[in-house]
Amino acid sequence: MKNNVFSKNIKLLRKRRKCTQDETAFSLGLKRSTLSGYENNVALPTIETLISFSTYFNIAIDTLVKVDLSKISERELSQVEKGYDIYIKGSKLRVLATTVNNDNEENIELVNEKAKAGYKNGFADPEYIKILPTFNLPFLSKEKKYRTFQISGDSMLPIPDGAYVTCEFVQNWNFIKSKQAYIINTIDDGVVFKVVENLIQSDRILRLHSLNTLYKPYDIPVKDIKEVWKFVNYINTEMPDLNQSKNQLMHAVNEIKEDIKEIQTKLNL
Repeated sequence: MKNNVFSKNIKLLRKRRKCTQDETAFSLGLKRSTLSGYENNVALPTIETLISFSTYFNIAIDTLVKVDLSKISERELSQVEKGYDIYIKGSKLRVLATTVNNDNEENIELVNEKAKAGYKNGFADPEYIKILPTFNLPFLSKEKKYRTFQISGDSMLPIPDGAYVTCEFVQNWNFIKSKQAYIINTIDDGVVFKVVENLIQSDRILRLHSLNTLYKPYDIPVKDIKEVWKFVNYINTEMPDLNQSKNQLMHAVNEIKEDIKEIQTKLNL
């Protein structure tokens, strides 16, 4: 059985190295015609040959044969080529569908409240991501991937209902930091915005906390998580209530501080 993904990948990687078939075949100890057969998907490599390709490109066999590298972003592909291959690390590859602007820089896609239901399952579909509104924030790093989500409800007050939360994509979930806020795309609940307690190493779960202490924490198994995005900033389109007195505002701020302190205390237990 032929493997079109493998054929496409080795051709893509060879061309990115600016190597000819003759040069690559020589490095691998193959005939040029044999390499051509692999790249044109008319021949199947042996296990030994797959190992040779994996060693040559410094990319895991699973990645070479399962992941279409032409469909991941330039940033992610560059990381894979530098040796940061998550299959080698023993974790699951999280391929991110993304869009770029005319300068080949990654956009910030906007997932508003109306789009959130479709995003639950369409997050990995390039055709779905392509129809989302996009924009750019010049003060954010061009080396990272960002996406903006509109949140709903009062569980994360003082960040209000309807606010737009911009987040950074997290590829390796082991790097999720406890006590920080994240957007989590889940199998059952879709997109949720919570303060996270990382218990992946010990229990294979994330414990999700709300800033509003009326909501109790709950656990979500890693297997039920599709994506993780780290909170960066938020935009709110509504002005605060100007009729509130100074004392009322101070009281509200103090309540928020107490809520945050209570969550932090729980996380330190």
